[in-house]
Amino acid sequence: MNNCLFLILTDGGKKKTIKKMIKEITKKITLQDGREITITTGKLAKQADGSVEIRMGKTHMLATVVSSIGAREGVDFLPLTVDYREKFAADGRFPGGFLKREARPTDQEILVMRLVDRILRPMFPSDYHSEVQVMISLNSHDPEVSPDSLAALAASTAITISDIPFNGPISEARVIRLNGEFIVNPSPAQMEDSDMDLMVGASADSVAMVEGEMSEVSESEMIEAIKIGHEAIKVQCAMQTELASEISKSSPKREYCHETHDDELKARIQKETYDKVYAVASEGLGKDERSIKFKAVKEEWIANLSDEEKEKYDRNLIGVYYHDVEKEAVRALVLNEGKRLDGRKTSEIRHIWSEVDYLASPHGSAVFTRGETQSLTTVTLGTLQDVNRLDGVTFQGHEKFYLHYNFPPFSTGEARPLRGTSRREIGHGNLAQRALKKMIPADNPYTVRIVSDILESNGSSSMATVCAGTLALMDAGVKIEKPVSGIAMGLISNEKDPSNYAVLSDILGDEDHLGDMDFKICGTADGITACQMDIKVQGLSYDILEQALMQAKDGRLHILGKITDVMSTPRVELKPQTPKIVILEVPKSAIGGIIGPGGKVIQELQAKTETTISIEEIDEKGRVEILGTEQAGIDEAVSKIKSIAFVPEEGETYKGKVKSIMPYGAFVGIAPNTDGLLHVSEISWTRVDNVEDVLKEGQEIEVKLIAIDPKSGKLKLSRKALLPKPEKK
Repeated sequence: MNNCLFLILTDGGKKKTIKKMIKEITKKITLQDGREITITTGKLAKQADGSVEIRMGKTHMLATVVSSIGAREGVDFLPLTVDYREKFAADGRFPGGFLKREARPTDQEILVMRLVDRILRPMFPSDYHSEVQVMISLNSHDPEVSPDSLAALAASTAITISDIPFNGPISEARVIRLNGEFIVNPSPAQMEDSDMDLMVGASADSVAMVEGEMSEVSESEMIEAIKIGHEAIKVQCAMQTELASEISKSSPKREYCHETHDDELKARIQKETYDKVYAVASEGLGKDERSIKFKAVKEEWIANLSDEEKEKYDRNLIGVYYHDVEKEAVRALVLNEGKRLDGRKTSEIRHIWSEVDYLASPHGSAVFTRGETQSLTTVTLGTLQDVNRLDGVTFQGHEKFYLHYNFPPFSTGEARPLRGTSRREIGHGNLAQRALKKMIPADNPYTVRIVSDILESNGSSSMATVCAGTLALMDAGVKIEKPVSGIAMGLISNEKDPSNYAVLSDILGDEDHLGDMDFKICGTADGITACQMDIKVQGLSYDILEQALMQAKDGRLHILGKITDVMSTPRVELKPQTPKIVILEVPKSAIGGIIGPGGKVIQELQAKTETTISIEEIDEKGRVEILGTEQAGIDEAVSKIKSIAFVPEEGETYKGKVKSIMPYGAFVGIAPNTDGLLHVSEISWTRVDNVEDVLKEGQEIEVKLIAIDPKSGKLKLSRKALLPKPEKK
């Protein structure tokens, strides 16, 4: 499609019109249900190296990419930044807070950034070190479209049509299962009712990233969902290739030279250190001792160099080539001998020990240690006032169950600056939260907050969080449906011989760094509840994926056994310091009376009873939560709220006070502002000629509500119904 742009310029007081052509190219992808994804380039942000617009329904995204020419000196990695932002104007809303502009990204935005980053990063050439910045903005939001399903497609297309070196294209597709049927790129409403929600990232040839949550699905069901997502991605990749073929800038890609190598030095380091490194790797040492010995091999080799050689060789290249030797030796040890750095076999799980009720004051606590990875986790129980409130562009609401993951520098023996919560911490916490939340009963009355502090780390700290979280929940008395465990799987493969590979259970940090896969799988004894997979090599077969899943199942069950040996079921009685919660249902009309003018009534009641009281309106009724540690205070609060929100029930017995006496009976108050008539005939089984002979004003008596007038609402009370009926003479 070609559009015309007319520019009016002033030249020496004279106007002249220049006609400029904009080359706008549009491609469409039609989903199985008939919905369309439209991708356009050539109209917006043309000074970026690549830019595309994506539309689906009312949703509009703009993705741009810019890469610097040349790399900064000393940089030997890809400095990739992915930024995703949702504009409040996209939903016709103002940003919250005092400053009315978008500020730091929300957790949801950060999770989308991570999704896109994890699939893009492995697709750049390993020797490309120029800074790359990908920016994605949501400019118009459709409630029926989930924007995170489109972000990676937008980013990849922008890179593919540019001259930036890239081994793509790639894309991501969300797959859910609803009523037994798989749906690609569903609406948020469909996602709420699904029993499987997977985000699949892949190229046309192989799957590289998977993340999602499920309701205890089997390994085979998960693989089926991945395959369906991959088929949709193949179509999206083909569209990107077709679009790039119509843009001259996309081919050839820019030339670059970001690495300088010394083949002689590389060969010498390989020859003179490999056997020593292999020997250290074979010793089955712990993380610190192994690191010291690896470093000693390198320092010894450098020390043996002559002064002339020390001047000749680049110290940075020595580090690079020695790291390559370490990587080759560790991988060869696994493939040749089936032996790992810490001496384990490929399917062996590290030693596990756990404790519950580790801390005296929290409502629930646990320590979970697996090898050199350790999580100290606490659970806090609260009311509606403690929910995690979410106010984003695409979602507004709250979470009654949430998890926070902290990764302090001392957990890896480092002293580094603390710069707030990292993207990694948000991502790991989200994974653990998704793994556990399916096991929280729908009728759980509490708001639940889990905090995992990683005290030691050598791989799989997010999975340690899942295990420690299960134990801490049971220790707090939360009636989880089933215990959940998690395990991280790795892969070592031979680049020259794809049939020579090893799947590793419960990987170490070094195995994650030097290996080809990080596949985290969480679940119960009956199925998978959450997963996260990142692949660092292209061409992973479904056979390897299936083996990894089945091997992970064995490991998951082994870890579950260790967990249930410590605590198999939730605590029956809550700890003394744990607040008890009582939930009352009151008429909607009573909410105002409970709160009082300016909140006076509820605030005074909370102070007097030392409780926390929360109220929300659900289905035209009020739901009142009363939280406290002292039963007497809870009972007093319950009594007061019941009296304010009193709803008389026919047949119930009430303790009332005589308000006034009439010749025909007495009016008895059974609740504030609620009186009923106790007729003279209902005072006693014997005849009462004078009411005052039996009752006095202010006297407390028990009465039974025997009838409510359907028209007037007046109450008819009886005292004699509660007295023994005399026998007839």
